[in-house]
Amino acid sequence: MRALSLPAGHAPHAPRWQVWVLPIVVASVLLAVGISELAYRNATASLGSLQQRTLALSEMHELLRDVLGAEAGQRGYLLTGRPEYLQPYKSTVEHIDHSLQALSEHYRHDSAVQDIVQQMSQRIHEKLSELRTTLELYDEGRHEAWRDLMLTNIGKEKMDAIREAATALLDIESGRIAVERQHVLRTLQISRIGIAMLVLLGVLAVLLYLRLVRSADAARQRHALQLLDERDRLEREVTQRTVELTELTHHLQSAREDERGRLARELHDELGALLTAAKIDTARLKRGLADASPTIAERLEHLGTTLNSGIALKRRIIEDLRPSSLSNLGLNAALEIQAREFEARCEARVQLLLQPVNLSDSAQMTVYRLVQEALTNIAKYARAGQVQLSVVAEGPNAHVSVRDDGIGFDPREAGRSSHGLTGMRYRVESEGGRLRVDSAAGRGTLIEAWLPQQALAGAG
Repeated sequence: MRALSLPAGHAPHAPRWQVWVLPIVVASVLLAVGISELAYRNATASLGSLQQRTLALSEMHELLRDVLGAEAGQRGYLLTGRPEYLQPYKSTVEHIDHSLQALSEHYRHDSAVQDIVQQMSQRIHEKLSELRTTLELYDEGRHEAWRDLMLTNIGKEKMDAIREAATALLDIESGRIAVERQHVLRTLQISRIGIAMLVLLGVLAVLLYLRLVRSADAARQRHALQLLDERDRLEREVTQRTVELTELTHHLQSAREDERGRLARELHDELGALLTAAKIDTARLKRGLADASPTIAERLEHLGTTLNSGIALKRRIIEDLRPSSLSNLGLNAALEIQAREFEARCEARVQLLLQPVNLSDSAQMTVYRLVQEALTNIAKYARAGQVQLSVVAEGPNAHVSVRDDGIGFDPREAGRSSHGLTGMRYRVESEGGRLRVDSAAGRGTLIEAWLPQQALAGAG
């Protein structure tokens, strides 16, 4: 088989500028990924800062709300004298310390804002002290004292100072939040513009690349058509050679069987006549020398026995070369005789299932030889105790099966040394059939063949 190659002069040659198309696309993609990743990190950092500032604002609002809640709880207790009004006061006082600590922690690295937080914390503690003093005076029964304290402007001044510090802190944080938002927007805008430019560059490179791909595809299609034509030509040659080999195999099998038949006839006619004549002469000598010495009589008896063994050997050789039972009695009878002879030689038992099938003479010989080869292999290698032989009709085919319960073998390891199986396969395929061998170590062997039956005369 000759090697397949693209004819000279048909290979596509890309322009020099197209060599850079793919690197440009890759570079554009990498730059786009880099810009996107940088923008993502900057935006993430800004959003994290915004989240922290939002939490600080929320903490300040809760702090102011707690201070107002403490003052409202104090007023309610002073007006009603009912202890349940002190519960909101106590809970908010506890939460105020937690909020002040959280704000101080948040602004520990910001010296400018830390001063405002400390000032607001001082004012809140002064306010809480004023509220606590008023409650102590009330609990001691000094009503004129707590009323006078309430009527002073100390509480209002403290709250105004707290609001002033909180407002300053809120203004600072609001300004910083606005700056962070502008930073996020600017980052997204830069990322958007950069990615858009890179996308345009990538699209241009892709368009150029597609042009190159189309050119290469056209060249590949031309090459593929050439390969397809060459493959079709080679397949036609292989098919033709396969048909020729099959016909040659069938011819060789037929010639082999014809030669066997010729040898069988010559052995039967010529050797049989010679052996028969020798046996007759021996019988005459034995009668004529009846009164001879015991040694001569013994020799004549031995000669007669030897001639009988030679005649039996001649019959076996003739049967092996051309089984007379197949031509005289038919396929099933010949297979049954073969099975009984196998049982006589081996200890294995043979179960038969033989049905009438309509096969040509050559196909019948193929079945006979297949079974003969299978039984020979079983006798040599299988060490089987049970053999099942069946010939049944399956639709248009005759199904032949030989199964044993012997030691089996691995068909993959048998390989090229299994000439008997190879010969079976060629013989079956030359008749238009197919062969299957199923075996494994320890579970016996199954040999199956399907051969087409002949159409019955007058059918249909």
